[in-house]
Amino acid sequence: MRIPKFVLILMFSIMILPSCMFAQSEFSRKSFPSGFVFGTASFAFQYEGAVKEDGRGPSVWDIYSHRFGKVIDGSNADVAVDQYHRYKEDVQLMVDMGMDAYRFSISWSRIFPNGSGEINQAGVDHYIKLIDALLEKGIEPYVTLYHWDLPQALEDAYNGWLDSKIVTDYVKFAETCFEKFGDKVKNWMTFNEPHTFSIQGYDVGLQAPGRCSILLRTFCTAGNSATEPYIVAHHVLLSHAKAVEIYRRKYKAKQGGRIGIAFDVMWYEPASNSSEDIAATQRAQDFQFGWFMDPIFFGSYPASMRERVGNRLPKFSGAESNLVKGSLDFVGINHYTTYYASSNKTNIIGVLLNDSLADSGALTIPLRGLTAIGDRASSIWLYIVPTGMRSLMNYIKQRYGNPPVIITENGMDDPNNNLIPLQTALQDTKRIGYHRDYLSNLSAAIKQDGCEVRGYFAWSLLDNWEWGAGYTSRFGLYFVDYNDNLKRYPKASVNWFKNFLKR
Repeated sequence: MRIPKFVLILMFSIMILPSCMFAQSEFSRKSFPSGFVFGTASFAFQYEGAVKEDGRGPSVWDIYSHRFGKVIDGSNADVAVDQYHRYKEDVQLMVDMGMDAYRFSISWSRIFPNGSGEINQAGVDHYIKLIDALLEKGIEPYVTLYHWDLPQALEDAYNGWLDSKIVTDYVKFAETCFEKFGDKVKNWMTFNEPHTFSIQGYDVGLQAPGRCSILLRTFCTAGNSATEPYIVAHHVLLSHAKAVEIYRRKYKAKQGGRIGIAFDVMWYEPASNSSEDIAATQRAQDFQFGWFMDPIFFGSYPASMRERVGNRLPKFSGAESNLVKGSLDFVGINHYTTYYASSNKTNIIGVLLNDSLADSGALTIPLRGLTAIGDRASSIWLYIVPTGMRSLMNYIKQRYGNPPVIITENGMDDPNNNLIPLQTALQDTKRIGYHRDYLSNLSAAIKQDGCEVRGYFAWSLLDNWEWGAGYTSRFGLYFVDYNDNLKRYPKASVNWFKNFLKR
């Protein structure tokens, strides 16, 4: 019997469409282990505003962002998105999405306006109110102690991270936070992206405090790009390790928390199958991630760094090596993009500029020939390569023994275009695809590859002030109307996360 064509179509639809719908609905919170934490992230200087309120002292970013030409749109973060006053409203936005946690940072200069000395109780009170508001709504606080906003007083006193005195002052700040907030905060990160602020602040001079070598002095007035990034990173590692030692010795048992650190990590793919490019790819990872992870897991800097940097690379004493080794309970990973890596034997520009970026002997770019590695977001550096997430998780598993990992940032930006109608700007389908595909690869790394990943934080809850990009870039799940009292509007990605996170 010949079956009519319309009946065949109907039968095919009955068989196929439900399975497609099922496949879509299958990818959800249930695709991750029980207890896996989903959250959004923010940071004090990009969100709070209120820079001169309640006794807060200036940070290096307050000074830097007010200098001419340092921020692309000439803006500053004096108001930012005003979360200092609107935190209750923003906590409710997290609840509306079904998020479990919120990652935020504590402004050092709100607690110690001069970097050390007398505690500013008004600053302490603000963070207690924020933490209480989160816990009241069932949102777990994840606190970063340092996200780039060094008190300017310490920069003026002894050049901040370039002097070993910073270790004592940082540890005092960290312990004060453990004392004041640790009965309610169970998840701590000592630093956010030390690699970024070591390079951007002390090599190329494009972030605070804006130091670099003589041939880059159109951007900065002092510095040594060949040595200072390594000194800064060394002091960061010692500060981190001493803060962790104090937390474990004095607070962990009583407060029941855990402590880690968050790194910025690109994934790198060899530009070719040549042995030179494969070796360069590993060096690129050594000079980015291994720079900090190897001391924490193995007690020393990567061999490639020791060989290529030589005496410019500080050395750990035996006691310092023992202190740094093992100094975390989890690894925070801020992952956004993937680049190609190739051997760069000459790097004439880097050598002429006396630049630490020349030391790796690796060229990392998002292009192979004229072909991009993936679709680009708004930021010039951010290419969308979801498979990099899975590759990176497996690299951590294999090289470092599968430690507990939390994805502490992941996301993409759209341009801030005032000519686009609001309703159009809210339809962020590209962002939905980004999170879906990166999360799919993360799920595969956990379920199929056995990677110990415990949480995922989307960057960012709100559109916000993005450092040197100012307000030109929108990473938020919620749209912030900078022209109408900073009103928050949910983008389409908010609804996607609502459905994804339904229990």
